Amino acid sequence: MFICWNRVLYFMKIPTNPPDLEKIRKKYNGEKILEYLERDDVKKFIEHINKKYLYWDELKHRPVPKRTQEDILWLLVKLFRQYNAKVIQVSKVKNFTFTYNITDWTQEKLHEFDLNLAGSLESNTLIPSGDREKYLVSSIMEEAIASSQLEGAATTRDVAKKMLRTSRKPVDKNERMILNNYITIKKIIELKDEKLTHQMILDIHASITKGTLDDDKLEGKFRDTNDVYVIDPSTGETYYEPPDNKLIDQLIIDFCDFANEKTKIEFIHPIVKAIILHFLMGYIHPFVDGNGRTARAIFYWYLISKGYWLFEFTSISRTIVKSPSKYKKAYLFTERDNNDLTYFINYQIKTIDTALKDLKNYIAEQIKEKEDLFEVLKLEGINDRQIYLIKKFIENPKKTYTIYEVRNIFNVVYQTARTDLLDLEKSGFVTKKKIGKKKYLFFKSESFDNKINKLSKK
Repeated sequence: MFICWNRVLYFMKIPTNPPDLEKIRKKYNGEKILEYLERDDVKKFIEHINKKYLYWDELKHRPVPKRTQEDILWLLVKLFRQYNAKVIQVSKVKNFTFTYNITDWTQEKLHEFDLNLAGSLESNTLIPSGDREKYLVSSIMEEAIASSQLEGAATTRDVAKKMLRTSRKPVDKNERMILNNYITIKKIIELKDEKLTHQMILDIHASITKGTLDDDKLEGKFRDTNDVYVIDPSTGETYYEPPDNKLIDQLIIDFCDFANEKTKIEFIHPIVKAIILHFLMGYIHPFVDGNGRTARAIFYWYLISKGYWLFEFTSISRTIVKSPSKYKKAYLFTERDNNDLTYFINYQIKTIDTALKDLKNYIAEQIKEKEDLFEVLKLEGINDRQIYLIKKFIENPKKTYTIYEVRNIFNVVYQTARTDLLDLEKSGFVTKKKIGKKKYLFFKSESFDNKINKLSKK
């Protein structure tokens, strides 16, 4: 038996199933239900619940109008949702019809995203053109690390980044997961003009899981067993049982058709559709392990393929990993409330909103620091990459660099990285030490502090 832990958090309070709507209808006569609809306080309550799109458990913890029954209120909430819902039949397989609602708040955020996350790369001024490669490499690293941490990788960001920057080989499964994610995300960007296929999904999974599964024969292979469950590790209770493995091939065909716009359905906003694809990959659960990482990779692929280029610079998983229980609950709310995707969509919209704000704040801080550094140094002939390295030596006097590490930080060729470091050595900022036959280690020179002090007084 294969037990998936990744979508259930230890000691997380698992949501209860909403009451059966048909049983509520049979329990109360129509006149009593209509009586509720004539009350202004009930109407305001329903409007409030649906504006925030609360789940059944959340409704129960809200103060309800006097002389009302919670189950009737839930019935009315659901009726209003169903009336406005969009229906998506992803597949004719049972339980693969979904609904979702776009709230006013979601509409507003989607408009903001369209203004900030799409359009011409050349015309957008959020990321300075000279810094794009550096920010891109940094964001891919952040996403690779956080996505792996969501699946249980136990390592720190500093150690993981050091491994990626220095091209050091991973020492254990945790680091291997992060390196796999890093390599895969870079591949995803290159595949943005390709259609999604069976083989692409298998290739993504093989790349993400390479060397991390108990059985390497499962890399890039759909599961051929039904002994895969999502359970609560504290109680052993099963919360989700994926579809029969015999249905996977058909479901993946339907999944690809949906992604490639072959399914005849109404227009779905690309960001909403990317979120739905993210959910569906986890819902189909086609692999024994690595479903979450594959789902997030496909999420990125779809958005980048639709022109939302700024997602290349935005780490969604870094935001998710700060509150994994909310991520898991968003899955469970959807699964337990008749495949209502709105819960998962709203959660992911909030995540994207936070990630975009974090990116803007980070870039603003980096630009200010860079401007201050230019003002202080007043150096002619020192390029941006060299100024960045000088700043890092100021922040961490024990910092060391190799040519390969500088190459990876800035995504430049070996000769450019070598020239940057050698020029800093000639200027007296760094000293180099030979390690082995060909490798050199560059570190802060003894005269570094004096040079900085003199320059800061100019």
